[in-house]
Amino acid sequence: MAMNHATIENIKGLSETEAAERLKSEGPNELPSSKPRSLFAIAFEVVREPMFLLLVSCGAIYLLVGDIEESLMLLGFVFVVMGITLYQERKTERALEALRDLSSPRARVIRDGVEKRIAGRDVARGDILLLTEGDRVPADAVLLDAVNLTADESLLTGESVPVRKAAGDASAEMKRPGGDDLPFVYSGTLIVQGRGVAQVISTGINTEIGKIGKTLQTVEHEETLLQKQTDRLVRNLAIVGASLCVVVVVVYGLTRGNWMQGFLAGIALAMATLPEEFPVVLTIFLAMGAWRISRKNVLTRRVPAIETLGSATVLCTDKTGTLTLNQMKVSELFSTGQTHETSSPNSDSLPEHFHSLVEFSLLASQKDPFDPMEKAIKELGERYLSQTEHIHHDWTLIQEYPLSKKLLALSHVWKSPEGSDYVIASKGAPEAIANLCHFNDIQIDDLTKTVSGMADKGLRVIGVAQARFQKPSLPGEQHDFEFEFLGLIGLADPIRPTVPRAIQECKTAGIRVVMITGDYPGTAQNIARQIGLASPDRFITGPEMDAMSDEELRRKIKEINIFARVVPEQKLRLVMALKENGEIVAMTGDGVNDAPALKAAHIGIAMGKRGTDVARESAALVILDDDFSSIVQAIRMGRRIFDNIKKAVAYILAVHLPIAGISLIPVLFNWPLVLLPVHIVFMELIIDPACSTVFEAEAEEANVMNRPPREKNKPLFGRRTVLISLLQGGVVLAITLAVFAISRFRGHGELEARAMTFTALIMANLGLILTNRSWSKTIWATLKSPNKALWWVVGGATFFLGLVLYNPFLRNLFHFAPISPIEVAICLTAGTVSILWFEAWKMLRKSIQDPA
Repeated sequence: MAMNHATIENIKGLSETEAAERLKSEGPNELPSSKPRSLFAIAFEVVREPMFLLLVSCGAIYLLVGDIEESLMLLGFVFVVMGITLYQERKTERALEALRDLSSPRARVIRDGVEKRIAGRDVARGDILLLTEGDRVPADAVLLDAVNLTADESLLTGESVPVRKAAGDASAEMKRPGGDDLPFVYSGTLIVQGRGVAQVISTGINTEIGKIGKTLQTVEHEETLLQKQTDRLVRNLAIVGASLCVVVVVVYGLTRGNWMQGFLAGIALAMATLPEEFPVVLTIFLAMGAWRISRKNVLTRRVPAIETLGSATVLCTDKTGTLTLNQMKVSELFSTGQTHETSSPNSDSLPEHFHSLVEFSLLASQKDPFDPMEKAIKELGERYLSQTEHIHHDWTLIQEYPLSKKLLALSHVWKSPEGSDYVIASKGAPEAIANLCHFNDIQIDDLTKTVSGMADKGLRVIGVAQARFQKPSLPGEQHDFEFEFLGLIGLADPIRPTVPRAIQECKTAGIRVVMITGDYPGTAQNIARQIGLASPDRFITGPEMDAMSDEELRRKIKEINIFARVVPEQKLRLVMALKENGEIVAMTGDGVNDAPALKAAHIGIAMGKRGTDVARESAALVILDDDFSSIVQAIRMGRRIFDNIKKAVAYILAVHLPIAGISLIPVLFNWPLVLLPVHIVFMELIIDPACSTVFEAEAEEANVMNRPPREKNKPLFGRRTVLISLLQGGVVLAITLAVFAISRFRGHGELEARAMTFTALIMANLGLILTNRSWSKTIWATLKSPNKALWWVVGGATFFLGLVLYNPFLRNLFHFAPISPIEVAICLTAGTVSILWFEAWKMLRKSIQDPA
């Protein structure tokens, strides 16, 4: 029996003194935010990376030996990269702050017998809450009184349909959310209908939403594969560079007796082999990738995850709001043995015998509904009945009969201005409506078959009935009315139109899609069939998971793509099981319940429109338009980024070999030094970073989404890639050394020979860029593909080279002598010849693969 208003007035609630004591001893009703790392702490983590330590060390050495210009250029470059990294790091850990904000809404309480509104953080255990439609529940509580109360608990359970609530005993033991007629309401959930009075049981970290936050604190992000592989490559090259640097210093000092020049030569060689371009390449490629992908409605919160997404093997997706629209729609009507599909192309008008069904479903709903199902019914009425006599804005609501455990139906009693009779509209569970209409066994069997057929389509079915009453006083129960059955309404949460095609693209790309939902297996299977998910007939439920060992789950998860009735901790367990199976896991979600799994996955992908702040802060990517197909665009972009990083790093390896060789060989053969630190700084700070943008701007390969994800442990370069890069660099080294030797043989001085060798090296450098744009298409073919960055780089490099050769101040700074246009042409020819063999190899390879 519902508690009357007089009884509520007798509730005194906590006193202000009691509330203050409990808040002092138990803490405020909020989640403690994670302690933010200071800017200095983040900076310290950044500079501990080997690549940054090497850069800073080299800059400091240059400063000590007096090469201030080179030192300032290099250290400036370090600080630019570090600034970008700090900016990204600063934005990555805010999930607990968002969770705290969500869990602390305003609250109406009774204290000292007086109703008052207080901040959610000031709610104490034992407080009496007053809840009405549209309120956010501030703490976990037990209902002392409830009138037609329903709550949206999708944040905690993933179920899109609100659940009914019933009053209970204040001493009742708290249970987990999910299911109808429980006497508990939970912090962060939303009251969508009715009103109630509740007593707070748990606050802050002890609530259900607080337990999720506690789980979130224990999950750590992992380094991406690309970061691990790049660190390994940087360390190896650093060891090689340091070793060669020592050799050069010792050899130069012993053979020539000039240890200072030997020291400078060693530093030049170390600079030639140091891989300082790698952090720049990663930063530029991933930052530009984030910008490009934002134009596809995908926001990047952790930039390295873009590349990792391209290698994802499993995509775990929530159902509600991700695969579906999270908007209840009336899909089907049933009345007098006939069915009408409102979603069919021919449903512009509604047959007359369905009008009463829609009319009384409206009368059994709120005029201005908050409940998603009632919103769908109102939308249906506006669509079909807005210009008919079946809409009754002038009728007066006399009484409501709420849902109860005994009868899952509610009724509204209306009176028209001109009529004397009461008009009663009822809706609820089909079996409850059949009970009100006093169906016989045959009618019940027929109704059950119809309801089962609609439920098999994934529809949520409600029955509708009408009655008239002429007596002056209304009865106490709905059963006292003579109801007439009008029909059934089938509601669905429709799939997003773009999802089936996106699922198919994932299949083509070798990415397995797994649905993880809090909904029922039948609904999940129906959605799976609609979207084309593999093996829709097989599923595992949450309770079945609880009975499995971790080993059994890891074995079965290899074949099952539907997980239904799953609670938050189980979502996290599924992600961890997939990771233990060696999968690269991407996880989509939009609710608080998804946050731990989003954070634990290699790539967490949150929905931007309907997603909670907690989900967005825990994720690496946010889909701004909530469109599942945008994830496919992100995957395409991730694969393109990895391909282009591979091209760029292969180019960097190729171009570093001649730079290092020209720095080392003159020392070993007692020649004049060819490359000084200023030359290497010029090449590294202008040519190499600029050239990286050329490869970043390259479009994806034609087969980028028609191949499986790359293997988890596959290195950034295979042996074939390294071999070809070394061959490219070796040929450039041989030809540039030949230019130096020929220039000296012709009697040119040291400065002129150095100018010609440097010019030939720059030309060969540009040739390496052009030829490495594609390892399958020739330079001529790639020039047909637009790449504005290419022409900026080629033009810029040529312009600065001209300044260095013909501006007296810069020429002296670079220790060059003037060279003639004919000698420049010779250098251009040498640079061109250095890459012709690779172009010939591409054409030969193509002719073998395509003999026709």
